[in-house]
Amino acid sequence: MSALKTGKAGAGRPAPFCRQWIERWRVHHPEEEYPLNTIADLLHTEDIVLNLAVAGKGELFDEIARHMEGRYGMPQAWVVLSLSRREEVGSTGLGEGVAIPHARIKDLDRIQVAYFRLAAPIPFASPDGLPVSDILVLLVPKQATEEHLSILAEATRLFSEPRFRLQLHGCEQASAVRQLFASWPCQV
Repeated sequence: MSALKTGKAGAGRPAPFCRQWIERWRVHHPEEEYPLNTIADLLHTEDIVLNLAVAGKGELFDEIARHMEGRYGMPQAWVVLSLSRREEVGSTGLGEGVAIPHARIKDLDRIQVAYFRLAAPIPFASPDGLPVSDILVLLVPKQATEEHLSILAEATRLFSEPRFRLQLHGCEQASAVRQLFASWPCQV
């Protein structure tokens, strides 16, 4: 697994090669399961919003809900309520300017992922006390427990990489953000 973390295997190669390599590695190392880049599989360019101006968490959750209602027909009130209730349990701020608000949504049939970059950071009660500007939203069906945890783990790995965050902030278009998520394991 060290080759994946250091990026030596597949470095400089296109993402399809990397995905094939990871799949072959998984077959021969099932005891060290490394998931495919599920965030990239679920994140669509249309679900990437850059330079969103909001004043706080409440306004952010409203904007997320508006987006999800417009794109997927999810009731806005359900999304806001679900994200707010989850946030009451404990902050979904990771630190380093990153938050991963996530919630289970009643009657949702598949996992929805969206990325929002804020125009100006907002307080999020993160462990390091820093405000947040990178928001990865995960909305999952009630029954998707294992997938939910796998995606959260993947997101934590991605955003814990300073180089990933630096490159992410350098992306000026949604398509570039999507490409970074899709190719990251090969670019470490």
